[in-house]
This record gives sequence, C-alpha cells and structure tokens, in this order.
Amino acid sequence: MDQKQIMKQLFDLNRTAFNNSYNAMVLLQDQFERVAQTTLARTDWLPEEGRKAISEWANTYKSGRDNFKQYIDDSYQKIEPFFT
Repeated sequence: MDQKQIMKQLFDLNRTAFNNSYNAMVLLQDQFERVAQTTLARTDWLPEEGRKAISEWANTYKSGRDNFKQYIDDSYQKIEPFFT
C-alpha cells in the first residue's frame, strides 16, 4: 500500500471521527436545551427578559456551533484534493 493511500485513509478516519464527535455533541446540547426550556417554562420567578436572554444565548451558541462546523468542513474540502 502506498503512502498516499494510507494518508487518504487516515484523512477519512479523522473526518469521520470529527463528524461523529460533532454529531454526538449536537445531540447532547439539543437535549440539554430541551430540558432547560422545559424547566424555564415551569418557573414563575424568572422574568420575560431573562427568558429572552437565555433564548438569544442558545441561538448564538447554535450559530457559533454551525459556523465552526462549516469552517471545519471547508478545511476538509481544501485538503481532500491532495489525497485524490
């Protein structure tokens, strides 16, 4: 097996490992968000401003998470031609 093929396999393994880890992180974060929303819905003491702030924070976090994923995917696309 030549070195180029080995590097391609390592590259594919790295991309798959990243995608699996990222997807697991997304599932955990989404589950936590659902739990937090359920808890916030049941609290009477939190003002509406606080609820909006928490909602905006969650949306900002999701946006950052999606941007990070896009940056990584773009980087993988730039590197992939070296292995093909």
